[in-house]
Amino acid sequence: MQVHLIDGTYELFRAFFGAPPKKAPDGREVGATVGLLRSLLSLLGQPGTSHVACAFDHVIESFRNDLFPHYKTSEGIDPSLLSQFHLAESAVRALGLVVWPMIEFEADDALASAAARFDAEPCAERVIICSPDKDLAQCVRGSRVVCLDRRRNIAVDHAGVIAKFGVEPESIPDWLALVGDAADGYPGIPGWGAKSAATVLARFRHIETIPDDVAGWGLPIGRALRLRDALTTGTADAALFRRLATLRLDVPLSETLDDLEWRGARPEMRAICTELGEPELASRIARWR
Repeated sequence: MQVHLIDGTYELFRAFFGAPPKKAPDGREVGATVGLLRSLLSLLGQPGTSHVACAFDHVIESFRNDLFPHYKTSEGIDPSLLSQFHLAESAVRALGLVVWPMIEFEADDALASAAARFDAEPCAERVIICSPDKDLAQCVRGSRVVCLDRRRNIAVDHAGVIAKFGVEPESIPDWLALVGDAADGYPGIPGWGAKSAATVLARFRHIETIPDDVAGWGLPIGRALRLRDALTTGTADAALFRRLATLRLDVPLSETLDDLEWRGARPEMRAICTELGEPELASRIARWR
């Protein structure tokens, strides 16, 4: 059995920017929601898809905004997209999938918590986190827990994380803390880039174990000294940024693995398809409850 964990927020954004706008009969913009449903129906139609859950940012803000005021917010998000957040959750739930709407936590925290939990289930052969988000690379475990970029159909396992980022999955929060993440709103440590961070963390794994003696950093001495000074000055920032980048594994998800089995769409899905102005979507659903 494979477990598919969907980053619903990413999928909704992808549908919004990748599909043409669409108005529902009542005039609302629903194109992203329709695109999301089409994408999920495609996944459900693939062999080996049986146990699925979808995590959403019910609101963009989370506990991380209390830690760092500049962390990502809903400011600047197109209102036509933002207005579909709750609609998308309702539609996916009607499709019969488990939905985790996050408020205090982020969708990525739910995915990380679920991946850790279901990785421990002997009957789960593989856990597939469907998202290209850099943060989620820290969840990868061998070839058993992988990240899948569905748009490009690329699965990233442990070796893939090292090939892509230059560090082990456990070092991803440290790498992000040094490099920064513009999408999440934190800048990293001045002077540290992806290559320098990978070179140093590949040797020392975590920020606190990077030695003061730069001779073993694997970088030119002059550059290493500048980076050491920047890290010394930014020690508190590095610790904060790593905390922001570290996904939580304690999100209270009540569902068991059996609950994730897709048993078909719920009856209300027909009404939602009509509400979206896409009644023919219902005809593509192979299973109903």
